[in-house]
Amino acid sequence: MQGFYNQILAIDLTDRTSEIQAINEEIYATYLGGKGLASWLLVERNPKGVDPLSQDNHLIFATGAVTGGVTWGASRYGIFTKSPLTGLYAESYSGGRVPEAISATGFDAIVIKGAAKELSVLEIHPGGVIFHDGTDLAGKDTFETETAVKQRHGAKKAKGWRTGVVVVGPAAENGVRFSIVKNDGWRCAGRGGTGTVMGSKRIKAILFTGDKRRVPHDAKALVGLSKKMTALSKDHPAVHAYKTMGTSQMVKVMNGANSFPTRYWSKGTAPHWQKISADALHTRCEVTPHACAKCFLACGRMTKVLQGPHKDLVLEGPEYETLYTFGGLCMVESIEEIVYLNHICDSLGLDTITAGNLCAFAMVAFEQGKSDYAIQFGDAQGIAVLLKLIASREGIGELLSQGIVHAARCWGMEDAAVHVKGMEPAGYDPRTLKGMGLAYATSDRGACHLRATFYKPELAGMIDPKQIEGKADMFIDFEDRLTLFDAMILCKFYRDLYPWELLGEMIFAATGIDGSRDNLSAIAGNIALKARQFNLREGMTAADETLPKAFHKKLEDSGAVITESEIGQLMEDYKSLRNW
Repeated sequence: MQGFYNQILAIDLTDRTSEIQAINEEIYATYLGGKGLASWLLVERNPKGVDPLSQDNHLIFATGAVTGGVTWGASRYGIFTKSPLTGLYAESYSGGRVPEAISATGFDAIVIKGAAKELSVLEIHPGGVIFHDGTDLAGKDTFETETAVKQRHGAKKAKGWRTGVVVVGPAAENGVRFSIVKNDGWRCAGRGGTGTVMGSKRIKAILFTGDKRRVPHDAKALVGLSKKMTALSKDHPAVHAYKTMGTSQMVKVMNGANSFPTRYWSKGTAPHWQKISADALHTRCEVTPHACAKCFLACGRMTKVLQGPHKDLVLEGPEYETLYTFGGLCMVESIEEIVYLNHICDSLGLDTITAGNLCAFAMVAFEQGKSDYAIQFGDAQGIAVLLKLIASREGIGELLSQGIVHAARCWGMEDAAVHVKGMEPAGYDPRTLKGMGLAYATSDRGACHLRATFYKPELAGMIDPKQIEGKADMFIDFEDRLTLFDAMILCKFYRDLYPWELLGEMIFAATGIDGSRDNLSAIAGNIALKARQFNLREGMTAADETLPKAFHKKLEDSGAVITESEIGQLMEDYKSLRNW
C-alpha cells in the first residue's frame, strides 16, 4: 500500500529482541494507519482482560501516511495502549518535530511488549532497536532526561537522518496512573496514562532515528495540495486566531458561552476570567508564537514570566485546558501561578487536565468534610505542593495518584465526581453545549473533546447548542472526519482547512485509497467499531456510556442542565445511526 511502509517493528523488552513484521495491505485498506492500524493491533495482540501495568499490555507508537512529507498539519504521532486510568482503550497524540523522526525509522508502528529488567533507553532505527542502560536517569524530570538522552545517544547523523526523543518523568516511574509522554521540551501525549504504561515497562526514554521516507501514490498531487493549503491559510480567520492568541483565546469564548467549568464544575463562568485570559497571558508575560514542523498555525505559546516569584520561568504554554483546570476548576487567579503549575506538571510528567480536576476535587472534599487534607480554592501554593505529593505518591498523593474513580470511592463522593469511563472532561460544559455531552459519553477513551471537537459547530452557530433532535447526525459527520484525522494523524486544529473533499484528495494522493466520502466514512466506521470492540472486550457496559450525575444538576450561575432523558435520546440516536 503506497504511503505506508507496510511493516511494523515488534519489540519484546523481556527478551531484548525485536522483529520487523509485514502488514497485509487489506489492513490498511480497511483501517488506514495511525489510530486504525493501532486499534487493530491492540485487539489482535493484547490478551483479553490484561492488567494495563503488566508486561503483556502492548504500547504502540504510530504515525500516519503523510507524516514526514509535505502535508501541512501532519507532524503528529499517536500512542495507543490499554489505559491504567480507565482500564479501557487509550489513545494520546503529540506534535513537535519528533513525529518526523518516528516516521523516518521506516515503520508504520512500533509495538512494544514485556518489561525491561532495569530502567532503559531504547534507540529505534530502521534496522531495529538498541537497548541502552538508563538506570542513572531514575528520578530525573522530563527536561533533564531529554537533554541527557540527546547528549548521549543523539549524535548528529548523516545528512537526511532525523532524530527525536520521547521521555517520561518521575510520575510515570512511580506508577501515577495519568502520567504523560513528553517530547520536544513541552509537547505531550497527555491523556489516559500512556506514560504510566511506558514507565511500567521501565522505559525512561526512546530515541527515534532514521532516514526513511514514505513513497506517496501521487507525490505531485500532495505538493499541489500543500500549495493550495498555503494559499487558503493567508486570510483564514482560524489561522489568524491561533497564530495571535493560541488556544488561550478560548477562555474568553467559553466564559461568554457560560460553559467555562468553574469551581469544580459548579459554575459556567469565572468572575476572574480576565485575569487568566489570552490578553492577560500576552500582556503580563513575554509570548512568542511557536509551531510544530509542517505547521503555519503556530498555536504554541513560548512564554516567559516577567515578574513575581516565578520571574524568568520559560515554557511553551499554558494551553486552554491547563487554564481551565487550574484557573477555572481550582479558581487560581494569577496567570503567572498557572504558568508555574503547568511547569510542575510538565517537569514531573502529569496530565494537567486530570491533575487539575483532582486538585479541585480535593478542595471540594475538604469543604464537605470528606477529607482532612486542608486545601482551598485559589490556593496556588497548596496546589503546587499537592502536585508534587501526587507525583511521588506520598500521603494524600497516593490516593489521588490512582485517579478520580478511586478518590471518589474512598471519600464516598461518587455522585460528585465528574468523569466518563474514569477520565475527566476537557473545558467544555455539556450543560450548555449539549453536543459535548454526546462527545463525552461516546468517546472510546473516556470524556474527550478531541474525537469530534463538537464544541466547534455549537459555538460557531452551525447547530443550536441546546438542540437534541437531529444532533447525532451532525455529530457523526464530525466524528467520522476527525477519526480519519487520527488515522492519518493530522492536527485537529486543521479541521476547518481539510473538509471532506480536501481530506479525500489527500488520502487518495498519499495512499491510492478511494477518497470518496462514502468509502472514507466506511473506513472511519471500521476504526470506531474496532476501538469499541476493544472496550467491550475489556468490560465496558452501557453504564459507562453516559454522563456523570453531577451534569444533571443545574449550573449555579446560569441554571443550565443536561437531563438524563436528553443524553439518553442523544445516545439512542447515535447508536441507531451507527447501527450499534
